[in-house]
Amino acid sequence: MADYTGDYDPGKDYMKVRYPITGWGQVFQPFFAKDSIATLRPAITTDSVVVVDRAHGGRSTRTFFQEGRWRYVYEHLQPNDYVIMQFGHNDGSEKHPERYVNIQGYKEFLRLFVSQTKQKGGNPVIVTPVARNYPWKDGKLENVHGEYWQAPIDIAKEMNVPYIDLNKLSMEYFTKKGQDFTTSHYFMNLPENTYEAYPKGQKDNTHFQPEGAKIVASLVYQEFKNIIKTQKK
Repeated sequence: MADYTGDYDPGKDYMKVRYPITGWGQVFQPFFAKDSIATLRPAITTDSVVVVDRAHGGRSTRTFFQEGRWRYVYEHLQPNDYVIMQFGHNDGSEKHPERYVNIQGYKEFLRLFVSQTKQKGGNPVIVTPVARNYPWKDGKLENVHGEYWQAPIDIAKEMNVPYIDLNKLSMEYFTKKGQDFTTSHYFMNLPENTYEAYPKGQKDNTHFQPEGAKIVASLVYQEFKNIIKTQKK
């Protein structure tokens, strides 16, 4: 779904060194249990599904490409593979020029990823960036991504590929759960002396704890299931 270099140790970055921080891709595989796969016919005809999580924190579309991470994905793509791609958090980070990409560049890299996925006979699925835990206004979580929310939707429509509006879905879900619950249960806001990696605690309203990652993965899965069930065999 994204690329790590050949010596990548799955989960090492987050699950071992920085636990409890967890990406939703790391907890996506359990949604494809055998009984779940049966509900995905005829789009998926195999008896098993392997989720290859190649995402890497801190990467924008540009740095993901420049570091050769997309090349790895492209070279290993097989016909009928689904490529779920989500960027935006780092693309829009103007305070970090080493990763920042303007809207035009963001769209161009998404076009490239989509077109090359199609070249290999794969099925691209674009995902809008998941919500951060701010800003809240009158009990409602609002958009923090600016134009980087709409841009991937524009590309999906332009290139006639499915998309999952995860920003919208996650804002709505977190709003229903409320700011206090979302902050303490889903995002990386941790008390002191609870986790080895964070002896002084942590205040992070971008990255997820395992519970939050599982919720986001569930949102993605439900939409992904709807997408592939409408596709022809």
